[in-house]
Amino acid sequence: MKKNKNIYLNQKAILATMHKKEQVIAPILKQELGIEVAVPEQLDTDVFGTFSNDVERAGDQLEAAQKKVETAMLQSGLNIGLASEGSFGSHPIIPFMPFNRELILFVDKDRDLEVTGLTANGNTNYAGKIVESYEDAYEFALAQGFPDHGVIVKATEDTTNRKEMEKGIIEADHLKRAVSRLLTSSRKSVFIQTDMRAMFNPTRMKNIELATLDLVKKLQSFCPVCTTPGYEVIEYKKGLECAYCGNPTEAVRSHLYKCKNCTHEEEILFPSGKEYADPARCNWCNP
Repeated sequence: MKKNKNIYLNQKAILATMHKKEQVIAPILKQELGIEVAVPEQLDTDVFGTFSNDVERAGDQLEAAQKKVETAMLQSGLNIGLASEGSFGSHPIIPFMPFNRELILFVDKDRDLEVTGLTANGNTNYAGKIVESYEDAYEFALAQGFPDHGVIVKATEDTTNRKEMEKGIIEADHLKRAVSRLLTSSRKSVFIQTDMRAMFNPTRMKNIELATLDLVKKLQSFCPVCTTPGYEVIEYKKGLECAYCGNPTEAVRSHLYKCKNCTHEEEILFPSGKEYADPARCNWCNP
């Protein structure tokens, strides 16, 4: 795997965002790849989906990012584009814990290349709650990092009516007004949730940064045959042998790399630098 070329030095890319994601993405791409990142002056990325559910997401996570990039590149006339897309839900192993998966897509039209940076972890304040008063709403907000982290107040959890929700709340007075407006004689409770848009959520912004670093790592990895960037691991093969009994374990034995252009594949053994697994991780030695 070659990692010493800088083919994007001094090139320009358009980043499809209206939520200040360039604050973390642009400096990394400039420092690591020499790419100058621009942001569209008028691009409403909310038309591709919102976390408040007033606009349904356009396809899955990758498809939504692809639509954002396509639109931004068309508007700007640039042949390199980026977009990030986040998803939130229950942790895959610990269901009661929240989970954030961040994806950043890099598209190089001239090379017909798509590369994605990814991160996924439980470092998120994603949450929501039904409340019956401003005091309850304020208590919830504080627990989620308010006012550094914004919140959204909605008439009900399922509402998609923009007139029945207020977003980007980062001040106590605004929170009080929103709760008071949506509480009526016939509505005794409202729904408050964390605002997961990047500009209102520093915790999510950190995960976007991590996804960008993963993207850079992949763009700095070149196919040993055709030198196309984005030469990345497509499979983690388990079966590293136990140092004591020699049986295969659940530890990773090799990484399988594949080129996005010429489909060259390469298996790299012992990516951790260890040829045997700790017996403590062996199901035969520790059933």
